[in-house]
Amino acid sequence: MSTQENKTHLILTGDRPTGPLHLGHYVGSLSNRVKFQHQYKQFIMLADAQALTDNMDDPGKVHRNVVEVALDYLAVGIDPKLSTIFIQSQIPELTELTFYYLNLVTVARLERNPTIKEEIRLRNFERDIPAGFLTYPVSQAADISAFKATLVPVGEDQIPMIEQTNEIVRRFNRLANQEILVECQALVPEIGRLPGIDGKAKMSKSLGNVINLGATESEIRAAVKKTYTDPLHLRIEDPGHLEGNVAFTYLDAFDQDKESLAEMKAHYVRGGLGDGTVKKRLEECLQELIRPIRERRAALAQDRGYIIQILKEGTEKAREVAARTTSEVKTALGLKHF
Repeated sequence: MSTQENKTHLILTGDRPTGPLHLGHYVGSLSNRVKFQHQYKQFIMLADAQALTDNMDDPGKVHRNVVEVALDYLAVGIDPKLSTIFIQSQIPELTELTFYYLNLVTVARLERNPTIKEEIRLRNFERDIPAGFLTYPVSQAADISAFKATLVPVGEDQIPMIEQTNEIVRRFNRLANQEILVECQALVPEIGRLPGIDGKAKMSKSLGNVINLGATESEIRAAVKKTYTDPLHLRIEDPGHLEGNVAFTYLDAFDQDKESLAEMKAHYVRGGLGDGTVKKRLEECLQELIRPIRERRAALAQDRGYIIQILKEGTEKAREVAARTTSEVKTALGLKHF
């Protein structure tokens, strides 16, 4: 039995492949995945089918970004020998489980899900909500339960999705009168969501306030120059504020020299330290972080066939696991006729 098969907890995590990954993804999930793959059995899903729930008008964007996101995974250090990377749409059992689970949840319950309510508001759907988008929590429950994941890394805003998954798991197990599916726990990262470089609460590709993991030196430099600091810090000698200062938020996340950073913060607060000096330190920090990722990504991109092979092998492995769970669910529902 391999080392990975001996690991007690199983993690399911992943991303919707709608564009290149950025520093927000790195802080929120990618860096932890690199660490977790040595501690847990880990499945990482490229959620292309779920990405279509609000990208059906441009499915080509989703298709193009499957390999691009996989490149980001490998470039940051996710090892396909330790983590199983797979494509959601290539595992029909996940869709089948979603169909069965839809009978275990009401439309009213889906509409009450705080995460879904907020995402609907952000997309201005109002009542024109795609049915696939509304039932996203059920699809997520199918993904998680198919692999019997015990830990699911999510941001705090996604905790209601985990709660709804466990509701569906409990209801199914009661119906089956046996413990077939497994409840999971939310694994919330220590560092919360990074704000955009413009100070907005959320990094968003559409807002152009992100720094991609494949950013060039000049792109990093330009982004850091635009980074939001303290609008009241008009002169170098003025005392500055740390709260809401994105430059310091990023330094907190990425600068490893915490003692020196603490001294810089104190200097900024009492006055006498310019924003240019802070941004210079931030740029040096981000250049050092992103350079090796960018270089590994460029090297890997030379052999797209290798990336596809990793995804193919990972998907085959993942489908075997999902198929076993689906067979158990169908047996419990009396759907195994021959």
